[in-house]
Amino acid sequence: MKLGIVGLPNVGKSTLFNALTKAGAEAANYAFCTINPNIGVVPVPDKRLDELAKIYNPEKYTPATVEFVDIAGLVRGASKGEGLGNKFLSHIREVDAIVHIVRCFEGTDIIHVENTVDPVRDADTVNTELILSDIEVMERRIDRIKKQMKGDTNLKSELEVLEKVYDGLNRGISAREADLTEDERKYLKEVSLLSAKPVIYAANVNEDTLRGDPKSNKLYAVMAEKAEKEKAGIIAVCAQIEAELSELDDEERRLYLEDIYGGMGLEDTGLNRLIRSSYDLLGLISFLTAGPKEVRAWTITKGTKAPGAAGKIHTDFERGFIRAEIVYYDDLMVKGSFNAAKEAGLVRSEGRDYIMKDGDVVLFRFNV
Repeated sequence: MKLGIVGLPNVGKSTLFNALTKAGAEAANYAFCTINPNIGVVPVPDKRLDELAKIYNPEKYTPATVEFVDIAGLVRGASKGEGLGNKFLSHIREVDAIVHIVRCFEGTDIIHVENTVDPVRDADTVNTELILSDIEVMERRIDRIKKQMKGDTNLKSELEVLEKVYDGLNRGISAREADLTEDERKYLKEVSLLSAKPVIYAANVNEDTLRGDPKSNKLYAVMAEKAEKEKAGIIAVCAQIEAELSELDDEERRLYLEDIYGGMGLEDTGLNRLIRSSYDLLGLISFLTAGPKEVRAWTITKGTKAPGAAGKIHTDFERGFIRAEIVYYDDLMVKGSFNAAKEAGLVRSEGRDYIMKDGDVVLFRFNV
């Protein structure tokens, strides 16, 4: 899973990326300090994996991961190449979903590219550039389909969907918000529209906002309304605090979090919430494998059947799939091991039609 961090310059993108990955991407107080995208691979927080590791003391510990791409700040006119816009837009096209950073704190210490703080305006600026870029892509696609239809009337349904989305784009409605059925939405997958990508707004707030109700911050409140209208996600983070937390050891972080978040726990840092929200955004879940050699989380899409999950481990597992021996994580933890759970009759034998559930601990049987 690859997530692109986007937003106007100087809203906290690189600071947040640094905190996510400790990669040290340059975070300077001027526009376009990040010309090439920075990439960091981040583990998905999962307490279940930690507990399994305590049981098995494995040689390897492998969590699920998210790949974050820090993309340079977009500005008005990016779709026409302003501010190296074409290059930046191409990087966005390669990600699965967008983490859209918006500034929701006042202050003059950090220069704002528009000179005033207005997160809705800033979000609309970026969204408009994505839509304008999509309009050009759709025009080419529609034109090509019309030419092909001269000898193929089966393209009529696709053309109707694309023209519907194109009309919405011209009215400022993102492809993500288009009123389409699941079957109709399949036509968009081949077009790779920027505004069709799932979005989470990460509202960069100050420490006072974190200590209280985020909606008491008027800038955050208006962004929350916008996100709800767009069917996008939103979380409040303080990029500067998260960057500071990333430099502390576990005990120092625990004490800092108790002060800032009221003792909510290390797993509830803004960054961990962002990672989990991003994971959920794309409809992903994890199944687990555990033993003395390795404890590991594997990423699959919700609705994946057992053979497909087996194929994530190795193609031979899917090709020669016989059955999946599965125990619920909670049952395994009560019994203390897979074998003990099996002796208690808590391990189920599932076939090809079984739909995997988040947290399934599984042993695949196969024969090639």
